[in-house]
Amino acid sequence: VDLDTAKQELEEFIPHVRNISDSSIRKMAGRDLVRFKQFKKQGIAVKFGRFSQKENNQIRKNIEEFLLITGIDSAEKLLFTSRYPEDKDTINRLKAEHLFCEKLSEGIPRPWRLIYYRARKIFDPNNYKGRYTKEEKEELKKYHALHGNDWKKISEMMSRSNLSVAMKYSEIKSAINYGPWSKEETQKLMHAVEEVIRKRTEMEDANSLSSSEKSHRNLLIDREKLYQKLPWTEIEAKVGTRYWRQCKQKWTTILTNKMTKGQPLYRGTKGLQAKINLIKRLYEMKAEDPNEVNWEELSNTIGDVPRAYVQAKFYKLKVSCVPSWQKKTFSEIIDYLFKEKLPELEEKL
Repeated sequence: VDLDTAKQELEEFIPHVRNISDSSIRKMAGRDLVRFKQFKKQGIAVKFGRFSQKENNQIRKNIEEFLLITGIDSAEKLLFTSRYPEDKDTINRLKAEHLFCEKLSEGIPRPWRLIYYRARKIFDPNNYKGRYTKEEKEELKKYHALHGNDWKKISEMMSRSNLSVAMKYSEIKSAINYGPWSKEETQKLMHAVEEVIRKRTEMEDANSLSSSEKSHRNLLIDREKLYQKLPWTEIEAKVGTRYWRQCKQKWTTILTNKMTKGQPLYRGTKGLQAKINLIKRLYEMKAEDPNEVNWEELSNTIGDVPRAYVQAKFYKLKVSCVPSWQKKTFSEIIDYLFKEKLPELEEKL
């Protein structure tokens, strides 16, 4: 199909498609459009956001089947072919002959590119190497001074994944505070968040408000915009003394205090009741994956708080109460909390 038709047809499945580059749209027209239409016939919507456990398992299954069909001996060779220059031509020929694109995305209602990136993250052995040593941090600074933000090159030199080196550099690139936040830092954070939200809101309103309305309008926004999809690396740069994850955690604390008027929600009998409510609601939902949970809706089990606060409390609960939680599925964790921890909490209350 021609470019305009491709944009028009893809827009039904990807509303922001007109912001995507023409070359990417052409690729999506070839790799995704037919798949999206088939999923629509089955009543399945195209998904974005975090991958569920079920989708991760489907990716593993698709990769394993493709390796069996082609005789390629590892997922690393299949997904990181440039690491094996002597096998590159053979692997690329087998990928083309056996329709790698189609096989990888089988049964997963998402854009092919996102599935491919997820597969690379799952199967990259450089992704799971634990904490960085002091020497590695110094190496990372040195390589960045030489190669800038060429994370692909740096990741190969350090035998770490692209994402890992980029995120670690974000943490260590300048002197970062690790103690309590000063009043000045907190003010900088609040101004930075206000600035990015104001900018985003003004862009959204550009076509819907007259100039006189804009000049007299206070900043009125949906509550969700205060904590969902904020550009944390941009906010980190504006704050200057903290890295993005610290900024995100601090902002959640500030919002929680504002929304609850500073009332303690997770201490004493209130804390016990909040844990009991949280476990009961999660058990009632019968979700098989954390991505299926509406954390926004769950927030009222604790009080009027941001979803990140509830997710953090659930994480702490499973880590402190569920033995070998890393080896359990989400539903097994919830079952354990309901059967073993809930009676104990109710008795304590």
